[in-house]
Amino acid sequence: MAWWRRRRAARGFLSETDRITYETLRSGAQAGRNLRAGLTPEHAEPAARHLRMMLGGTALAICDSQQTLAWSGLGEHHRAQASEHAHRVLRGGDVVVLTRTDLPCEVPECPVRAGVVAPLVVDDRVIGALAAYSPRPSAGLARATEQVATWVSGQLELGELDRERTRAMEAELRSLRAQISPHFIYNSLGAIASFVRTDPDRARELLLEFADFTRYALRRGGAYTTLADELRNIERYLVLEQARFGERLRVNLLIAPEVLPVAVPYLAVQPLVENAVRHGLADKEGVGTITITGTDLGDLAEIAIEDDGVGSDPELVRRALDGDRSGEAVARDSGSVGLGNVDARLRQVYGDEHGLVVETAPGLGTKVTFRVPKYAPGVHPDR
Repeated sequence: MAWWRRRRAARGFLSETDRITYETLRSGAQAGRNLRAGLTPEHAEPAARHLRMMLGGTALAICDSQQTLAWSGLGEHHRAQASEHAHRVLRGGDVVVLTRTDLPCEVPECPVRAGVVAPLVVDDRVIGALAAYSPRPSAGLARATEQVATWVSGQLELGELDRERTRAMEAELRSLRAQISPHFIYNSLGAIASFVRTDPDRARELLLEFADFTRYALRRGGAYTTLADELRNIERYLVLEQARFGERLRVNLLIAPEVLPVAVPYLAVQPLVENAVRHGLADKEGVGTITITGTDLGDLAEIAIEDDGVGSDPELVRRALDGDRSGEAVARDSGSVGLGNVDARLRQVYGDEHGLVVETAPGLGTKVTFRVPKYAPGVHPDR
């Protein structure tokens, strides 16, 4: 019985192979986070420490085309030589094996006597080099360094893609502001002007609402806001639209208090409400009703905007959400301004499972729903 307990207890521990695998994967994950942030000294230093642990060499250096960004390990007096080694790789684009003659040193017991330098390639351009150093030449280290450099290149390329996507989203957001502004400004000013003589007090109130709306909609900076702030600005928008449409526009707001503090991407809800107003009234005879719902789902908040307007062709909406510019243009003609933009930004921030869900059909109105986590890493309103 005692022997059985000892055997059972032993199974609770990882084998040495499992432990090494786990440490390698953990180091890779930590290095990857830094590498995707860009090839800079700030991010290269921590990445180099984790990469050295993966390779197990004496030292490791990361270089760009200008300098040695990071050195991890022993023999840092060779740091200046790393840039020279990197330049050989930058010129030719091939892996370079270093011998003792490439690493002159006056320290008798220096552990840096051999090395391997591999290129870092992004978009078919050599942008830097990864150098691993050891006391003696090693075919295993050469192969491992080349493979790790390929992996590092992939992480750098993913980081560049992320930054390009972020820049594209920022450009789309600027475009979205431009779409909202002229269309809405002209109509709102026309509605305000109609009250100047007949109801000056009402005109002043609407002008203040208009000023607050445009201040929020055209603000600079700040990727996120609270749902409460987004809804507050939507209320301003709806007050101005109701001044224009009068009794033809009815609005229902059903918002759970628990979801008001939730952070959401800036201008994630307002374009959806604008679509609903245009669907509900533009081509519909009689009264149009817009219903905005915010539901507490535990760890998630669900936002839904529904109208009883003319609806849309589901295929055109799908094409707009997929980023098809021709579909988006047609959808825009039917009122679907900014759907693709909002959907792309939600997916970028929270993942593909948090994109827009659109239910629509000609003559049956439209309902747009999305769910966001109440708490997400890096997502917080800017103050």
